[in-house]
Amino acid sequence: MTIQRRVLLTAAMAVAALAALPQVLWAQAYPNRVITLIVPFPPGGSTDVGARIVADHMSKTLGQQLVVQNVSGAGGTTGSTRAMRADPDGYTILMGQMGTHAASVSLYPNLAYKPDEDFAPIGQVASFPFVVAAKKDFPANNLKEFIAYVKANDTKLNQGHAGVGSMFFTSCLLLNALMDTKPTLVPFNGGAPAMNALVAGQTDFMCADVVTGGPQYPDRIKLFAVTSPKRNATLPNVPSVVEAGLPDFQATAWNGLFAPKDTPKPIVDRLIEALDKALDDPETRKRLDVLGGDIPDKANRGPAPFLALVKSEIARWSPIIKAANVKMN
Repeated sequence: MTIQRRVLLTAAMAVAALAALPQVLWAQAYPNRVITLIVPFPPGGSTDVGARIVADHMSKTLGQQLVVQNVSGAGGTTGSTRAMRADPDGYTILMGQMGTHAASVSLYPNLAYKPDEDFAPIGQVASFPFVVAAKKDFPANNLKEFIAYVKANDTKLNQGHAGVGSMFFTSCLLLNALMDTKPTLVPFNGGAPAMNALVAGQTDFMCADVVTGGPQYPDRIKLFAVTSPKRNATLPNVPSVVEAGLPDFQATAWNGLFAPKDTPKPIVDRLIEALDKALDDPETRKRLDVLGGDIPDKANRGPAPFLALVKSEIARWSPIIKAANVKMN
């Protein structure tokens, strides 16, 4: 090797090292201020509650507060778009979910982001089964009676949901397809307002996650089934859809953390580590368990399994939404 070539090679290596140095130093200093965790729905649903639970523990690990900011609208896509467009510095992250990162692809032709490309996945937080819920005086006592009544009266019934594109909306698209019914769909600005309307008798039925529906049962609403192969520990008296006779209606309200695309890997790695520690923490696990949440095991944590879940859910829900012929501008 000539002296000139050796000098050039050494200089190139030095430039590469210097280019990497700012990211390393940045990551070492991260975080040095509050982190905003965008929840793209109003307070009260599983996405919001799950975000607040893991944020509590992650704040301890990172040494800086994770502050939840609820940015609702357009089925969660308003807040998700804001997170996607935020500076990729680790100080704005997102609690996305099945509605914002799977159903949205087919529902919104002009969606501002690609869920599987425009974010740096951090990892899944939890998943929650849905419940088939109805107002307290709904004239049915089990799922078979519920299906028969809806099929006979669908044009007279109102079904509440948390906004077009939300998990509540999408899950009931599948239910209506399986029942071959077309009730009037009534949107609300989030799961909690939709549930409040059901409790008040302003709507007839809805699909809700166990976090939203569970606390209202049995005093204020009826629950006919949970959308899982077996019963949920928080609702031991509510049969699974398999038991109740509708095994094809299986769905989960999964959620997880994302950072904007191009967030430096060392920073994403710190967030991955903080989330992993939160999901291993006994108190955090207990808080999610009490809500009926299913926490991913070690093999299904982190960016790769989470991105695989996003892609598989886009593939699953796209034909269901296409068949329902539902589109948003």
